Formats: sequence, structure tokens, C-alpha cells
Amino acid sequence: MDRKRIVFVVMFVVAISAGLVFGDLQKGEEALVRLLDGNKRFIAGVAAQKDISDAKRKELAKGQSPSAIVVACSDSRVSPEIIFDQGLGDVFVVRVAGNVLDPIAMGSVEYAAEHLHSPLLVILGHEKCGAVAATLDAKGKPEGNIGAIVNKIMPAVKKAKAKGGTKEEMLNNSIKENVLLSKEELMKKSPIVKHLVESGELKVVTGVYRLASGDIELLNSGDPQPQKTHKHAH
Repeated sequence: MDRKRIVFVVMFVVAISAGLVFGDLQKGEEALVRLLDGNKRFIAGVAAQKDISDAKRKELAKGQSPSAIVVACSDSRVSPEIIFDQGLGDVFVVRVAGNVLDPIAMGSVEYAAEHLHSPLLVILGHEKCGAVAATLDAKGKPEGNIGAIVNKIMPAVKKAKAKGGTKEEMLNNSIKENVLLSKEELMKKSPIVKHLVESGELKVVTGVYRLASGDIELLNSGDPQPQKTHKHAH
């Protein structure tokens, strides 16, 4: 094979690979748009008609392909399916008080991202989070199982306290820091998620849900540019 043909083949392979990567990135963007459009419907009180038919259930019984993963708080006011106006099979939800990520929650995210090929992950905190407020007020060493949640949130509270402000400002900042630190921890402790983000197969977004208005404040809407140009082998 002559040099020109080699160069052409290499360029062709790179172009195809790049197309696959940015195709995956586009899927993540489209999934985010769908969630935000659903949130707009929720705020307006005009929820879309959901398919809960026997046919839909039988279709989903064969398998699932949720377009988004949502890590959210267990708070009864923050149901992802409702606030994003989604239906059966649309979102893979991981919920725990304080929307913290322990190994089990991380494993759940990895399963949906790697095996179900969901192109979007949303880590969602919310206003007036009781778990964060309890951590902000905590004195002494937290005990029991609730103490495990407090310990996970405490680094975010310490960062917020360092910024100062009123108690309400510190709570709001703690909620935001908790979401951002959850993403940071996931990227550090999950090689699977880190690879999928770097290869462009998974988009990670962080946000805070406002209880009264119902809207979402995005804290970030993008990730580092893909560092690899080949598809991850599943």
C-alpha cells in the first residue's frame, strides 16, 4: 500500500470514529432537551399523554433503553418522572436522601450507562433539601445510618461554610456543592463512567430543582471534550 493510500485510510478511519463520537454526544444533547422540554410542560401544567397501554408494557417487558439516567433525592416532592414529564421506560432513576453516591448508587449508574447505553446522566439536587440542612446543622459526630448520609454531604457543607453568608445562602451553596462534588466523586471512583464521558458516549449534567417554581437550574451543561475517537466495546 503506497503512502497516499495509507494516509487516506487513516484519515477515513479517524473521520468515521469522530462521527461516531459526536453522534453519541448529540444523543446526550437530545436527551437533555427532551428532559428540559418535559420540565417546561410540568411547570405549565400540561403534561403529555403517557402510553401506559398493555402493548407498551409488553414492549418494555422485552427490554429497556432509557434515554437518561437521573440521580435524585428521595424527597417526595422531587420525582424525576413527574418533574421531567416522562413515561414508562424513559428514565433510569437512582434515588437516595441527599442525592449522594455510594458504591451501590454508582454501580446503578454504571449499569444504565454501560449496559443500557443511556447517553445522559443528570445529577439533581433540590432546594430546601432536608439531608443537606441536617448536615449544615450537625454538631459532633453523626451516628447511625443517617450519619452515613451526613458524612457524604459534609465536604460540600464545609466548602459552603467557607464562603460565608447567611444560613439560607450557606444552605443553597451547600446544595449546589453537594451536586458538584457528587459528579467529581463519580468521575474519580468510576473508571466506567470516566471512560464513557471521555469517549463521548455519556453526557453528565448537574442541576438543582426549585420546589416552588418547578424549574431546573443547570449548574453545568457540558463535559470535557472527548479524548478518544473509538467506540467503547460493550
